[in-house]
Amino acid sequence: MQLANATVFITGANRGLGLAFARAALAAGARKVYAAACDPAGIALPGVTPVALDVSNSSQVAAAAADCGDVTLVINNAGIATVGGLLEAGSIEATQRMMETNVYGTLRVSQAFAPLLAKNGGGALLNVLSVSSWISAPVLAGYAVTKAAAWSVTNALRNELRAQNTQVLGMHVVFIDTDLTRGFDAPKLAPEFVVERAYAALEAGASEVAIDEWTQGIKRGLSNEPGIYIDLAR
Repeated sequence: MQLANATVFITGANRGLGLAFARAALAAGARKVYAAACDPAGIALPGVTPVALDVSNSSQVAAAAADCGDVTLVINNAGIATVGGLLEAGSIEATQRMMETNVYGTLRVSQAFAPLLAKNGGGALLNVLSVSSWISAPVLAGYAVTKAAAWSVTNALRNELRAQNTQVLGMHVVFIDTDLTRGFDAPKLAPEFVVERAYAALEAGASEVAIDEWTQGIKRGLSNEPGIYIDLAR
């Protein structure tokens, strides 16, 4: 999938990683960039087309697909995170809210836009996942549940969309320096660095990319005995 002359649809594009995806797509020569957000009034990047979209709202997802029929690349970037362990009070409700955006939101958008991608020659889906797809720690246990589920959704979509020649790229990464990770005292990657590597993997035809060295190491450790996910977060 090449960015030059692509028509790109990005969820959660008003700030952080989504905004970086939009900016880089324009710089790479995309024909058109739809920047979707719950409040499109907050989208100020020149050259993009703002779209009102809450990915947890099926009607808004359907309307966005109806209005953006020329899309060739969908970037499922919208995501939310709540801190806390699974045994804490309120964890089920918090995880349900995250599932609506991080998992079902990704699936809603993918279902709505898959026929358009087929009509436009196949195109691609890029799903923003996390190293938390593979490991869990108490501070983000519920979030890890949703990202593990989103990884599985991504793998299933790849199988189902192969026949229509749609590339599906799952992107795994550590903390990125965005509002989502504000307050976490940990090393963070610049959004621009993450986007550069993600787009390079997309244009190389990859199905999965681990952006940084630490995430790459975690992926390699999944097949260890015991698996790296058993003891890492202790």
